[in-house]
Amino acid sequence: MNDIVKIYGIKNCDTVKKALKFLTSISMSYEFIDYRENPIPENLFERMYQAVGFELLINKRSTTFRSLSDSDKQNIDYQLVTKYPTLIKRPVLIKNDEVIVGFSEKKYSEFLL
Repeated sequence: MNDIVKIYGIKNCDTVKKALKFLTSISMSYEFIDYRENPIPENLFERMYQAVGFELLINKRSTTFRSLSDSDKQNIDYQLVTKYPTLIKRPVLIKNDEVIVGFSEKKYSEFLL
């Protein structure tokens, strides 16, 4: 098993900053991937989607989502997420094959410790 924690997000997102600060505070080693700069591979997007589902993975409160056409809102796929990376909620934390979306100290503590 690969014990490296990977955290995906956008570096200027406040929630991502809180998550990274928390990981540092508990001395957890992690790899941060900014998916604006390094788009996630399609197989990883599929893995995230399969693990948590559309409702949890897609950021429906974002300006980007609200600006999509009704057709695009109903058909979010890898190509659309690659074009608009802010459609994915942040952060996405992956350890081994488990995926957590969003940040809360409680959830992270239970998951990681």
